Amino acid sequence: MPEAVIVSALRTPVGTAFKGTLRDTNAFDLARHIVGAAADGLDPDRVDDVILGEGLYGGGVLARHAALTAGLTSVPGLALNRHCAAGLSAVAGAAASVRSGMDDLVIAGGVNSASTAPKSAFRVDGEWVEPWMPPTHPDQPDAPGNDMSITIGWNVARRADISRADMDAWALRSHRNAVRAIDEGRFDAELVPVETPYGLFSVDEHPRRDTSLEKLAALKPLHPEIEGFSITAGNACGGNDGAAALVVASDGTAAAEGLPVLATVRSWSSVGVDPAETGLSPVKAIPKALARAGLTTADVDLYEINEAFASVTVAAIRRLDLDPDHVNVNGSGCSLGHPVAATGARMLVTLIHELRRRGGGIGVASMCAGGGMGSAMVVEVAAP
Repeated sequence: MPEAVIVSALRTPVGTAFKGTLRDTNAFDLARHIVGAAADGLDPDRVDDVILGEGLYGGGVLARHAALTAGLTSVPGLALNRHCAAGLSAVAGAAASVRSGMDDLVIAGGVNSASTAPKSAFRVDGEWVEPWMPPTHPDQPDAPGNDMSITIGWNVARRADISRADMDAWALRSHRNAVRAIDEGRFDAELVPVETPYGLFSVDEHPRRDTSLEKLAALKPLHPEIEGFSITAGNACGGNDGAAALVVASDGTAAAEGLPVLATVRSWSSVGVDPAETGLSPVKAIPKALARAGLTTADVDLYEINEAFASVTVAAIRRLDLDPDHVNVNGSGCSLGHPVAATGARMLVTLIHELRRRGGGIGVASMCAGGGMGSAMVVEVAAP
């Protein structure tokens, strides 16, 4: 069976939705840009497919649109949606196709433009409701379908006994790690700058250099009417724009084409949980993926666990008994942001480059996903 190897891992800088530098760069342009960058140097006739995670963007198959605008006319495209895990699941789909021998070279990732996402309407009892957002799951008393601050953030905090102080401290750490990574140039090898109406966008803009525990503690809870509610804008992820893409190839194709092997995909998993426990899904997905690779948490050198809310990452660390110093070393959702459909691919890109910077090792990327889901992927990075 062929091995699925990653021969390119790139992303755009992450923008802040509605007021950031990518606010007028739509998802089609982001997709063209990142797919074009991923395809650079490849023979278009050797590319078998483009798979992109997308969400709330009209169902127009961004991947095929991007293939065409990037000059890959003969390459089909596949739209994939697993909410927050869409980008990671796109890479898993590419790896599965390569390992099965059906494809040899696939571009996979995710694109998110919260700033330019179209508004939807829905017909209810003969009347159009607008704007309308598709719920991630049927409403439950303890898990509203369109309020993740309760369904994910607050529910995890209560179930895992995580305090407001715990979450604020983790959010501050996230910002400090992201700012340090930017200043040290840790992201330079993975970033593809984007030309925008406001100039060249080349640096993640969401991390806050001036935040502090005092500033985070002063923020009001998102639901002050709920007694003890501890989720704020500071210990939650941002709303963001961005894109990421990886080239997944068979090991044979990589060798024949002289492509650099950055990482090998060892395994992946996706799980379902009660929607009220969505934020705890990485606790289930990570061991499942590791077991499929014949590994345990003791074998892992670095983790990326998405900070949809700080409580999600803190809960996973506590319940899986992980070393916090090996988790989100360059920031995550609270600081870098959460461009939903792109986040899984963005995390994988950053994980691979950070492991290469450190001389290789085993990495795990994981996140919860709306609707009571979670995903994880295990990669092995050889020393560069």
